[in-house]
Amino acid sequence: MFVEHYPHVFAYARRRSPEDAADVVSEVFLTAWRRLDELPTDALPWLFAVARRTIANARRSAARRSSVPIADPASVSDAESTVIERVEVARAFRRLSERDREVLMLVAWDGLTPARAARVLGCSVPTFHVRLHRARARLARALELGDSVERPSALAPGEGE
Repeated sequence: MFVEHYPHVFAYARRRSPEDAADVVSEVFLTAWRRLDELPTDALPWLFAVARRTIANARRSAARRSSVPIADPASVSDAESTVIERVEVARAFRRLSERDREVLMLVAWDGLTPARAARVLGCSVPTFHVRLHRARARLARALELGDSVERPSALAPGEGE
């Protein structure tokens, strides 16, 4: 399979991500080896799909790395306001219930879609959307109110599943 499909997979990866083509192909065939019993008879489309996902993952990672703000040492006031803002968000986040924090982290930190996050939590997609909406609203309220907000001990009526 490797000998037959390597040139095609490498060409596919090179056309889409020339600088990472060799790494992509390595990852594709490593995945194929690990999942050998799941390979379809016509493996090339499956290999291309793995390559597509590998390239997409690499691009998302690169975008996350490049979007990390780096404070300019010359503008201390900007850096200070960024730190203050992050501290306020962290405080508000800590005041949320564990359930709200988990919902927000699955989407914002782990980058899961609501459908995938719903699978993680073992609930339906609509239920997850409701939980996400409510968690975002509670975080926004906590940010608006600052330190005057107390951590909720229980869900308000009607805020369960």
